[in-house]
This record gives sequence, structure tokens and C-alpha cells, in this order.
Amino acid sequence: MANKLWEKNFEVNAEIERFTVGRDREMDLYLAPYDVLGSMAHITMLESIGLLKADELKPLLAALKEIHAICERGEFTIEDGVEDVHSQVELMLTRQLGDMGKKIHSGRSRNDQVLVDLKLFTRHELMEIADGVKVLFDELIAKSEQYKKVLMPGYTHLQVAMPSSFGLWFGAYAESLTDDMLFLQAAYKMTNRNPLGSAAGYGSSFPLNRQMTTDLLGFDSMDYNVVYAQMGRGKMERNVGFAIATIAGTLAKMAFDACLFNSQNFSFVKLPKECTTGSSIMPHKKNPDVFELIRAKCNKLQALPQQVTLIMNNLPVGYFRDLQIIKEVFLPAFDELKDCLQMAAYIINKIEVCENILDNPMYDPIFSVEEVNRLAAEGMPFRDAYKKVGLDIEAGTFTPNKDIHHTHEGSIGNLCNDKISALMQQVLDGFGFERVREAEKKLLS
Repeated sequence: MANKLWEKNFEVNAEIERFTVGRDREMDLYLAPYDVLGSMAHITMLESIGLLKADELKPLLAALKEIHAICERGEFTIEDGVEDVHSQVELMLTRQLGDMGKKIHSGRSRNDQVLVDLKLFTRHELMEIADGVKVLFDELIAKSEQYKKVLMPGYTHLQVAMPSSFGLWFGAYAESLTDDMLFLQAAYKMTNRNPLGSAAGYGSSFPLNRQMTTDLLGFDSMDYNVVYAQMGRGKMERNVGFAIATIAGTLAKMAFDACLFNSQNFSFVKLPKECTTGSSIMPHKKNPDVFELIRAKCNKLQALPQQVTLIMNNLPVGYFRDLQIIKEVFLPAFDELKDCLQMAAYIINKIEVCENILDNPMYDPIFSVEEVNRLAAEGMPFRDAYKKVGLDIEAGTFTPNKDIHHTHEGSIGNLCNDKISALMQQVLDGFGFERVREAEKKLLS
């Protein structure tokens, strides 16, 4: 029995086959349940246009549901000698249903089949990333509210600059995630378009009903032009890569701050001992390895769009095998980011804050701007007030007033966390996840 959809009456050299297949079978395990979903929608459409009979559709759908259940249990495998996930699914169908199983490929190519698999996989992963971002966001907002009155030094050039607060610090990363979620939403909307029916990139002579498969799979719309549908391979991964990278950038920056603030020279925050690791020779060490690994993993993830770009950047129109390599950097990236989001949310929940940092006189100069503003508010020209306070600091006679009252939007005394939370909810509502969940549920019911 041929285990390749394209196999004819000759065998490919074993070394050529090893090289060309590469890690594709391993990567295809990510796509298995989505390949089944795509096939279910496709054959439902084929029956509607007369390319399958009703008494063929029913057993095919039942068998595909069984394969989907196998995938969901984590028991799906691609057998030795079977080239890819598409071949494995078709092989399983033909074993169970005979020649009927060979009919599911009518009107499509492996090109649009893998395209729809990738889109279904990616939109599912983006939904999970969005959920993970929201969990971390909620932890940051909660910590911002908990410590909104606890002051800390703000820095520029790594020099103490002006008063800040833990309310501002935690809240800043929450709002950063809100902007990152806009990137994620844009990537999701570009992903959630149906390429099925584009075949090898030039359509089909069968009278396919592409709107039907679009609706069955819960896509917002189709990729209309069949050539553009194929051009989207690589472009989608690059765009999603940028969304992943911007979230990773926020996490990496936050992790660096946390490592710095946790060091004994700062002692701004403290990690519970169960969240740290030790040294093999230094008994006192409690290392922030979780934040260090988040930083490293997220810095690596920020290279993802560049990796995808360099693989597909100089390819002309049409399909090329180069695109297979994108899967190796793209598919595993979601699990890595989800893991970082989960760990970050867990450790932010556990982190403890030092509440009397500014009692140390070394931080007195950060209140200089407060004094300049106070003198200016009393009528002294700002430049004269600036010079007076500067000279007092140089002379060692500056006495800070640490009772500060900032009131404008987004400041120490007015964090606007409710507004930031409303922005996040607005972005989340704009994804339209429920439509996708309902479509997939209906297809599998």
C-alpha cells in the first residue's frame, strides 16, 4: 500500500527521502486534530456538491471523529514509512472503510490541506495565548492595586530619578500586555481566514463551495484569491511571530526588572524560597532562575519573526519546500510562550514587596523634583527653583518632603487601573472566539 499521497510506481532514494522528510512527521503531530477537522468540513462540502454520496459521508465523518478523539487523547502517531499527517489520516480511513477513504482528497492539494491545518492550529494556540496573557494581566493588576501606595525609586540611566510606586511598576506591565494583545488580535484576524479550496494555489475544476467550508470551520472569511491563499504560507507565521515577539518582549523586560530588584543590592522584592534555586557551593544562594529562564526564552522568541522572514523572504509566488522548515521554528513557539506566561503569572502572584525602601537616605534626592515643583507652585520661576534645589543638594542641606500627592491620570495617586482593565476587555471582546468554539463544537457533535 502506498503511504504517500503522491507515490507512483517508483521508489525515492532512501537518503533523499530522509533529507526531504526531515522533522516533518514530528512537526505534523501538532497538526493532527486540525487536519481531521479540516477533512470533516471538506467532505461535508464534497457531499453537498455531489462528489460524495450521503451514505459515504456518514461513515467517513464517524471515522474522522474517532481519529479526532485519538488525537485529543494524545495517542495519535504517524507510523514508520508514512510520510505525513495527511497520509496517516487517509491510511487510517482506508483501513477502516476501504476505497471510500481515498475519496476525501478530491478537490484539494496537500498545499491547501497543510494551510488550513496551520491556520486552525494557530488560531487555537492564539486563543490559548490570549487566555494566558489575561491571567498574567489580572495578577499584575491585582498586585498594582495591593501595593499602589508603596513607593519605590524610579530610574533613568540606572540613576535614581523620581519617586515611583509598585502600583505603577506592576500596572505598567499590565498596560504593556494590553497593547501586546492588539498585536495578537491583528494576527488572529489575519489567521482566521479560510485557504481551503485554493488547492495547489490555482483553484480546482470541481465546483467547490468555499463559503460552506468557511462557515463550517468558523473562519471569519476566506482567503479569496487562490494564489494569495498560497502566498499566505510564511506570511501568516511571520505576522503571528511578531505578535508572539511583542508579548515575549514585555515578559523579558519584566523578568530583567525582577532579577535586578530581587538582588541584595536592591532588595526591592523578595521571591518565596520555593520559587528560587540554590548553589552547589554557596549555602546562602536563592537564585531567581525562573525569571532568568523567562528572560532567555522570551529573548529567543523575539527572534521568531526574523527566522520566518529569512526562510521565506526571497521566494517567488507559488509553493516551495523551503516553507516546510518554518514549521520547525513556528509550531513549538506557542508552548514555550504559554509556559513563560504561566510561570510569570505564578511567580508574580507569590512575589513580596519591600514597603519601606525610601526610608533609606540615599534615595532622598529623588524628591528634588517635588521640591522644585512646590517652589514653582508658590510663584518662584521654575529655573530659579531648579537652581536653588540643585545648590541645596550640592551643599548637603536639602531636606526632602516625602509626602507626595500626584493626581493626574496614570500617576502615583491615580493609576487608572480600571481604565487599563477596560481596554484589555475591549481587546479581548474583539477577537470573537465564541464563534470559532461554536463552529468546532458543532462540527464534532
